[in-house]
Amino acid sequence: MRKKSMALKAASVLIATAVMASTANASSFTVAPLTLISGPSPFAGCTIGDFNNATNYVNAEEEPWLDINPANPNNLIAVWQQDRWSNGGAHGLVTGVSHNGGLSWSETFAHFSECAGGTVANGGDFERSSDPWVSFAPNGDAYQISLSVSFSTGENGVLVSKSSNGGNTWSEPVTLKRDSGGRDSSFAFNDKESITADPTNANYAYAVWDRFVTPSGTSKASLPGYFNSRSFREPVWFARTTDGGATWEPARNIFDQSEFTGTIGNQIAVLPNGDLVDIFDQFFLTKNKHGLRGENIAVIRSTDKGATWSRDSIVVDKSLEIGAFDPDTGRPIRAEGGIPDIAVDRANGNLYAVWQDSRFSGVDEVALSMSTDGGFHWSAPIRVNQTPRSSTAADQQAFVPAVHVAADGTVAVTYYDFRNNDASPGVPTDYWIAHCHADCSNAANWGDEARLSSTSFDLEQAPAARGPFGFFLGDYEGLTSSGNNFLPAFIQVNNGNSANRTDVFFTSVGP
Repeated sequence: MRKKSMALKAASVLIATAVMASTANASSFTVAPLTLISGPSPFAGCTIGDFNNATNYVNAEEEPWLDINPANPNNLIAVWQQDRWSNGGAHGLVTGVSHNGGLSWSETFAHFSECAGGTVANGGDFERSSDPWVSFAPNGDAYQISLSVSFSTGENGVLVSKSSNGGNTWSEPVTLKRDSGGRDSSFAFNDKESITADPTNANYAYAVWDRFVTPSGTSKASLPGYFNSRSFREPVWFARTTDGGATWEPARNIFDQSEFTGTIGNQIAVLPNGDLVDIFDQFFLTKNKHGLRGENIAVIRSTDKGATWSRDSIVVDKSLEIGAFDPDTGRPIRAEGGIPDIAVDRANGNLYAVWQDSRFSGVDEVALSMSTDGGFHWSAPIRVNQTPRSSTAADQQAFVPAVHVAADGTVAVTYYDFRNNDASPGVPTDYWIAHCHADCSNAANWGDEARLSSTSFDLEQAPAARGPFGFFLGDYEGLTSSGNNFLPAFIQVNNGNSANRTDVFFTSVGP
């Protein structure tokens, strides 16, 4: 029996198709019926993974990513964290598979953790997994990646699995990098990995992540804010396949500036000419060799499919996020920013980057910058979320943005916000999409916003990612497109259902 109540089934009815007034350059979007992707947890009976008396939110799904098969647009794959732990990671990663354009979904999973069938023999012998990502190659092969961790030992690794049948089954994981978690001469923790199959060549796929390294005995979790005065660095690591996933080259460090600097949120975009652009949040706790200090959104480039990379980063702009917070209590929520998203217009190569930023109103909103020359130069950031201005700045927050470009060049951005918050208990939260048809570096050309969430949900009922607070929906949400229609996959809280706090939902949005 599925875990969904009648109230949740009612959430799959047609939501409003009338949207807010459009700009002069935009036409109204229509939102299709909301479809429930996730079902009962396949790991509900697993008892592996407890550490420091953490809370496990059985049946809670978090942090979805989504891609569409370019060889068969009826085939979609979504991936997410299943049964989130309060101090990090989940029982496993679940895969949602659709073969009818998102009308219905089935579930599978790769062996990325012990709850999901991982063993010493198949390489998935980790207590938890996290940071799901999936990407289709142009021939229909799909690659899925995991950050897999054993908190009891500190062991952690980046694992990849491949599907050649649209996500119905997955290969045994390939370990791109595995670290002992401090049982050798130093502590190393791999984090925030992503995977991108090359849309210009089915033989190539690229994995990228940051790798936090400190002296022996200083774990990332023990450092206030992840850092202290002891030496650390957090460079970019990279691995690729050049033979369609038959083998993977050894992982290697491709960008490492100095001590007390690092990156997070790495993601590779492939330009129409085959060049690679890796975007990330780059931070400097002390002045680097260029005299810079602070935090930037930045990119590095490769013109030979990742064999070599530019030595210095190109700054998109300052990253000025302060982190989202509960507008009623001021408590931090798990939406700190620092995780940019990037999208490519496959017709002309234009790049679009979004991230959380406080420069517009003193609280985090959605900043967008674009590049028309392959990432060498970027426009001044603009605010693209359409959250109404209010007398309460805390209710103006917009967070966890995603960006994508449809076939006709329309650019869309999705985000959560608190515009419907009021004085009653809880924090009403909604998910939105806004779009632009032309000259998208101009804020005046953004608008025609539509609500994607079926109703406002209470963020304070979401799983807590840090102790009792840090309410968590994901550091990112999924967004792709089919033709001129945008396809979001995102998390909603199931109000009043502590046995099933969150689910993954899907819809189609277009003209």
